[in-house]
Amino acid sequence: MQWKNWLFLVLSMSLLSPYTAASEQASDRAPRVPTFIPEGDLAGELQVLSTVYEDTFAAIGNDLALGYLELVKANPGIDPWLPGDGTMITLPRMYVLPDVEREGIVINLAEYRLYYFTPEGGVQVYPVGVGTEENPSPLTNAEVTMPLESPAWYPPASIRAEYEASGEYLPKMIPPGPGNPLGTHALMLSEKGYLIHGTNKQFGVGMAVSHGCFRMYNEDISRFVYQIKKGTPVQVIRDPVKIGMSGGEVWLEIHRPNEDYSASDRERLWQQTLEKVEQFRKQHPEVDLRRRSIELAVDQADGIPSMIGEKLTRMASDDAVESPESETQGAPEQTLYF
Repeated sequence: MQWKNWLFLVLSMSLLSPYTAASEQASDRAPRVPTFIPEGDLAGELQVLSTVYEDTFAAIGNDLALGYLELVKANPGIDPWLPGDGTMITLPRMYVLPDVEREGIVINLAEYRLYYFTPEGGVQVYPVGVGTEENPSPLTNAEVTMPLESPAWYPPASIRAEYEASGEYLPKMIPPGPGNPLGTHALMLSEKGYLIHGTNKQFGVGMAVSHGCFRMYNEDISRFVYQIKKGTPVQVIRDPVKIGMSGGEVWLEIHRPNEDYSASDRERLWQQTLEKVEQFRKQHPEVDLRRRSIELAVDQADGIPSMIGEKLTRMASDDAVESPESETQGAPEQTLYF
C-alpha cells in the first residue's frame, strides 16, 4: 500500500551528533538493560523479582525494560494487573539468539524484541512494539540512516483518515512533546517510512500495536540512539521458534503470539517446531534430543529457553575405526530420540 512508503515522515528539531549535549553525564546514556556475553547460541540468565502490592506487569516492564507480553507468558497463573504483595515473578532475561548474522540490530517480530549485537561482542535485548496484523512491520534488511532528537510527526493522510472516521481530529503536524507518538528520540531506517522510536503510550511496548514502526520505551531509546552509528545494519525477522547450542546442550525457545494460546496457534507452532528440530538434527547428527522436552516447550510456548537435549558423550576415536559390529554393540541407547 502506498501509505506504507511514507508512514512516518519526520522533521528533526535537532540531529544528533557526538557533541550533542556534551554536558550530560555518561551515566545518563548507559543502557538500562544488561550487556550479556553469549555462550554459543545462548545469552543471559533468568531473574526473579518479589512484587509489592501496587505493582503491575505493565509498570514493572516500564521500570525494568521488559515487555508486557513477555512478562505475562513467563508467569502463567499470576494476575498481571494485581500480582499481589510478595509474589515471586520470573524476569525473562535468558535468550536463544536468533539464527541470523549477529551484527548490529536484529528485530524478531515473533517475540517483540530487539537484539543489539555490540561491536565488543556483547548483546543487549530490548522490548519493542511492532505492527499489527492490519499494518504489519516489514520483514527487511535495512540500515540506520539518521538518529533524531525531539522529532516532530507528520501523520500521513491514511492515519488522519482513520482518526476522522472515528470522529477525532489529527493535525498535519504534531510537535515534539508529551503528545507526540514518536517519543523523545528516533532512529530513521533505510526502509522508507519506518523508524525505531520512542512513544507516548508506554503500554504498547512489547506488543503488536503500531502502524509498522518499532516502539521502544523513551527511557531506552533516549540512551540507545547514542550507541548506534549511521550505517548500522538492521534485520527484521519473524521467528517464533529458536533452537541453538550452548556448550554441549541443546536449547529451544518458543513464542506464542498472544496472551491466550489457542489450539490453532499451538498446532502451527508444533509444525514449525518439527521443521526446525529436523533441520537442526541434520546439521548436528551428534545430538540426542528428547521428544517429551520438546512437547513441553510447545505446550508452554512461554518464551523461556528450555534444554531439550545434548551432545552424545560417546564419540568415535579419531585414531581408531571400529568395525560395524563393535559399533552396534557399543552404541548407547537413545531414549526418545527425535
